[in-house]
Amino acid sequence: MNSPSTPPTSHPLHVIYQEHYRWLVQLLRRKLGNVEQAADLAQDTFTRILAANQYHDLREPKAYLTTVSTRLVAQHFRRYALEQAYLDALASQPEATSPVALVVEALAAISRVLEGLPARTREIFLLSQLDGMKYVDIARQLGISVNVVQKAMVKGFQHCYQAVYTADAI
Repeated sequence: MNSPSTPPTSHPLHVIYQEHYRWLVQLLRRKLGNVEQAADLAQDTFTRILAANQYHDLREPKAYLTTVSTRLVAQHFRRYALEQAYLDALASQPEATSPVALVVEALAAISRVLEGLPARTREIFLLSQLDGMKYVDIARQLGISVNVVQKAMVKGFQHCYQAVYTADAI
C-alpha cells in the first residue's frame, strides 16, 4: 500500500503496466487474433501478477508477462474448446431430447394443465406456487378471505394431481 507521501504512479506494478501494457496487448492480439480479447487477457495478466504479489524487483518484466499471459491464453483456449464441445454435443442431440426442447415441452404441458383451472383459482394457485406468496397475503391482495384462498388451492392441487395421474385431465 502506498504511503500518503508516495504518489500511486511509483508503485512497481504501475510502472510495469505503463511500460509494457501496449506491448502485451499486441503480443496477445497476435496469439488470439482479436484485440478485445487481447486487452481482456492483458488486464487479467496484470490482475494475476498483482494478486500473486510477484512484481517486486522483476529483472525481466517482459519475460514474466509473457509467461503469465501465455498460461492465460492456454486457459482461454481450453475453456473455448470445452464450450465448443458442449455446444456441438447439444447440436448433435435430436431436437426432442435437447434440454431446451424438454423445458419448452414441460412448460407447455404445465400451461395446458393450468388453463383447465377457473381464472380466479389459477391466479391464486400461481400466486402461491410461482410467486411463493402466503395465503394471508394472497387474500389481502385479492380482497378475499383466507378460506377462499385455501379452497382454491385445494381445487388447484386436485386438478394438478388428476393431470399427472390420469389421462383425462389434459
